[in-house]
Amino acid sequence: MSLNSFGHLFRVTTWGESHGPALGATVDGCPPGVAIDEGMLQHWLDRRKPGQSKFTTQRREADAVEILSGVFEGQTTGTPVQLMIRNTDQRSKDYGDIAEKFRPGHADITYWQKYGIRDYRGGGRSSARETAARVAAGGIARAALATLAPGLRITGYMVQMGAQGIDRARFDWDEIGNNPFWAPDAQAAAHWATDLDELRKSGNSVGAVVEVTARGVPAGLGAPVYGKLDTDLAAAMMSINAVKGVEIGEGMAAATLTGVENADEIFMGNDGQPVYSSNHAGGILGGISTGQDVVVRFAVKPTSSILTPRRTITRSGETSEIVTKGRHDPCVGIRAVPVGEAMMACVLLDHILLHRGQVGENRGKIG
Repeated sequence: MSLNSFGHLFRVTTWGESHGPALGATVDGCPPGVAIDEGMLQHWLDRRKPGQSKFTTQRREADAVEILSGVFEGQTTGTPVQLMIRNTDQRSKDYGDIAEKFRPGHADITYWQKYGIRDYRGGGRSSARETAARVAAGGIARAALATLAPGLRITGYMVQMGAQGIDRARFDWDEIGNNPFWAPDAQAAAHWATDLDELRKSGNSVGAVVEVTARGVPAGLGAPVYGKLDTDLAAAMMSINAVKGVEIGEGMAAATLTGVENADEIFMGNDGQPVYSSNHAGGILGGISTGQDVVVRFAVKPTSSILTPRRTITRSGETSEIVTKGRHDPCVGIRAVPVGEAMMACVLLDHILLHRGQVGENRGKIG
């Protein structure tokens, strides 16, 4: 299968399947001299790890990452960093019933139509388990960003579950780590907990919207036309399993605004740097970062593996019905939060390296 890599200078290739012996990532292009150890990467993987609450899959995986190459005496060497995460809690027997049936909403049918072979154990390569490798790679990107852009902070959080969104008036950065939804609104998180518990017990699932904000992004990242920062961010987020929509800044809502409302007015700040009246652009203009917060949102569809019977067909074309057994997330958006953060980190590091290679320091001075 081709196209398992993303990035330009900072390039990540993931490998492995949900029920294989292991999965992982090969990270190429990380600058030398970046302090890395397995414990640093494990911190980020633990945020994505399954089984941490009743609202996520109860598959018990340690998600322990091993560094096989590219690091010597605690620092990157500039050569490819090989990361491996062993699978330890597979239950392949849970998927025996779907060997001949296609699960509605899953990639089973398209994988079969394209390749004529598929790993039906948990979805194989199409499983969201692949995202563990991305989070490990994102940990390397974060470590490099801490050196190249020390003021940059990346934070993801859920802003909507089903039809229920957060109240922006109650937005609290400090609340994000205090509830199982990574929600910046404690009241919304409490409502979501009640609703999701009912859905989980009924064998159903629900979608979500995740927002990822990068604060302290330098101005000048990205390039016009085909090298836009938002192009690469959109592609990175869209590549996450179950994501069906991505928007930057106002996104789709920009279509409802007038030009007067949408234009972020520009002023000179007391520090001699430009400041903006608002951030409808999501920190990116013409594909290039403005120095404001970069804000990306993505919509995650409801988990397709549910206990409610669904009609389908078999590989031979016969009508059938299917109930997907196994351990699944009733709202996959929860564990998509650290994945979105990881993809943001990888893209921003990639664009910082591209910017340094072509331009170096920003050339356009103001004032």
